[in-house]
Amino acid sequence: MEKNIKLTDGTELKVGLVGNANSPTIMLPVAKESVYGQDAEHLKLWGVDPELGKHFVEGLMDKFRILHFDYEGHRLQHPNPENLTPESIVKDILTIANEMNVKKFSYYGYSWLALVGLLLAIRTDRLESLIMGGFPPIDGPYKEMMVVTNKTYKQALSNQNASVVDEQSQISPEKVDWDNIQVKIDTNQTKQFVTMYEHLMEFDDREIQHKLAIPRLAFAGEKDTIVYGENFGNVTVDIIGILQNKKQELEQLGWDIEILKGKDMDHTKAMQPATVLPLIKAWFIKHLK
Repeated sequence: MEKNIKLTDGTELKVGLVGNANSPTIMLPVAKESVYGQDAEHLKLWGVDPELGKHFVEGLMDKFRILHFDYEGHRLQHPNPENLTPESIVKDILTIANEMNVKKFSYYGYSWLALVGLLLAIRTDRLESLIMGGFPPIDGPYKEMMVVTNKTYKQALSNQNASVVDEQSQISPEKVDWDNIQVKIDTNQTKQFVTMYEHLMEFDDREIQHKLAIPRLAFAGEKDTIVYGENFGNVTVDIIGILQNKKQELEQLGWDIEILKGKDMDHTKAMQPATVLPLIKAWFIKHLK
């Protein structure tokens, strides 16, 4: 079943629901639309599965009912620059569940969509379990991401009429000068993430841990450390460092923690279906009887 659902800002998002109605439901906001042709080849250069969403859905639907959509893709196409707040995002997620008549569900998100899962878990009792990939459940890098997104936004403002590398450039990753790269993207696309992180500056992810009474897993690749150059504020977003340093504490708080091994297991590699599916499928099977 597919349905176009109107979100809080009035834009419509295509949502799918597949699998056995008697099985537990897993929400996948990371289910990107498939990409083909030259665009697919370019994604492969970066280690990205051009059929990421399709492979996640197909890999899980034999055991679970899958509620799937591409929330990030939708927000890049339909930015919400002034109002992409934790509250509006959670309202979007719950609107989707309501419109698809899904009362209880588990949630898997990666990177900022993993953070969305945490924000969702403390605002509703409808979650049955939570998996966060590529974002730590405590001591999250909110301030660092505020710096990066703010710098990106300012670059986008100043580069609107400049001839610089844009986000769709067909350049290969080996040839990118990450210390000096400049971005040319829609200012509203990046402004919405500035808005989101602004609203998280006072968020205490330790203080909310007692509200989490559901099974939950956090994971990251062992090379998930991003060092940003001067253009992005000279900050380091050390996802794996936080997860490794806080592993014992997180386990005491009730989290399952997994570190994905591999010398190339960075933020991008650790989100691909070939890497992630075996981990999350086995975990969901164990916890969703």
